[in-house]
Amino acid sequence: MAERRVNVGWAEGLHARPASIFVRAATASGVPVTIAKADGSPVNAASMLAVLGLGAQGGDEIVLTSDVDGADVALDRLAKLVSEGLDELPETV
Repeated sequence: MAERRVNVGWAEGLHARPASIFVRAATASGVPVTIAKADGSPVNAASMLAVLGLGAQGGDEIVLTSDVDGADVALDRLAKLVSEGLDELPETV
């Protein structure tokens, strides 16, 4: 299982616009990914309601995981998106 631990780079956390950006990126990755707060239960990263339900604030540590082969590239890109608070999924890491 591949895993990335990062801190949320968006000052407002994973709420509204940042959550939408993240969910679209997770869906576009084509890889099943889960997201969790460091001390919480994982949820589907492609679900807007599930991501909003995390209540992740700016600076909170989150854990991205996937158990499929080849997930490392997707997780690296999603981790960069979250940690840097980007407006879109980076083309490369």
